[in-house]
Amino acid sequence: MKDHEESLAALRGEIDEINEQLLALIQQRGELVLEIARVKQAGGLEGPDPEREADILRRLTAHADGPFGASAIRDIFKAILRASLDIQEEARHALMRVYASDLVPAGGILVGDVAIGAGVPVIMAGPCSIESREQMEEVATLVAALPGLRILRGGAYKPRTNPYTFQGLREEGLDILQETARRHGLRTVTEVLDTSTLDAVAAHTDMLQVGARNMYNTELLKAIGRLRKPVLLKRGFMATIEELLLSAEYILAEGNENVVLCERGIRTFERATRNTLDISAVALLKKETSLPVIVDLSHALGRKDIMLPCARAALAAGADGLMFETHPRPERALSDGLQQLDPTEFHHMMVGLGLAAEPVSSTAQGARP
Repeated sequence: MKDHEESLAALRGEIDEINEQLLALIQQRGELVLEIARVKQAGGLEGPDPEREADILRRLTAHADGPFGASAIRDIFKAILRASLDIQEEARHALMRVYASDLVPAGGILVGDVAIGAGVPVIMAGPCSIESREQMEEVATLVAALPGLRILRGGAYKPRTNPYTFQGLREEGLDILQETARRHGLRTVTEVLDTSTLDAVAAHTDMLQVGARNMYNTELLKAIGRLRKPVLLKRGFMATIEELLLSAEYILAEGNENVVLCERGIRTFERATRNTLDISAVALLKKETSLPVIVDLSHALGRKDIMLPCARAALAAGADGLMFETHPRPERALSDGLQQLDPTEFHHMMVGLGLAAEPVSSTAQGARP
């Protein structure tokens, strides 16, 4: 019995020694994998090489003539190859600013004196398109009356699906937005369409908006990154969360860390809403990055009757603010009238969110105690 125990202990000792050798070799292999990833990245050749991986498995299984047969060897090395991809992805994430935990200061990202991501929800409100000075004056009066943090939005340059529809007042719209906001002490956000108009838009607004169509416009993203101006980056209507974060990385890589992400709904087979509001994206983005997240209810839904519960859900999921389109007379709007709130609807929305007080009725005002 003692001889058996001694033999078993000796064999186990050999196994332990081999395990240590295997561990050292696996770690050595990992270092080589990371070095290959660095070389590939430098040469613009990022990503796995399925043909090479298949060749590795073929060669190894062809020589599997020991206790571990071809099937077992395949499974073992497939696990090693998967783990190799995982450490490459972890290394790539570690180098990207968008995944850094120290991107946003405790006071949030400042748009003038409005802090986004500091714990207090921000409301961005205004018309889809800037149509006139009178229209913007009415909207700005409404937004300025709100308590708390608010930003006036409005489109001067409008990308439209139909080339024959209203595409904005352009430079005149920028002037109207800036002048109206100054009179009411509001900060502004408006969309920039391309690098040719970037300087003009940047000179007239406090925050640049990159629309869903331009999320993939890498030259525009890089140019905005060099400006250092706060930017609202909207998720493309068919973009993954990873693609949105990579778009943000283009801006961050140029030195601009004043990036706010915007979930505005994605395209699915559902027709009841304009897009499908991806509430899970809010929670996932808050988990993946420290960048603030805004939810655009108007473009996500395209309708007003379910906007309040969806807005509540967005805040519950962790959104740092909400964007609404509002217009003095939506039925006369030159774009997207069906999704724009009129002044009464906008006020009821703010009351429903606990961001405005319900007006006291005339009956209650005249009642005696």
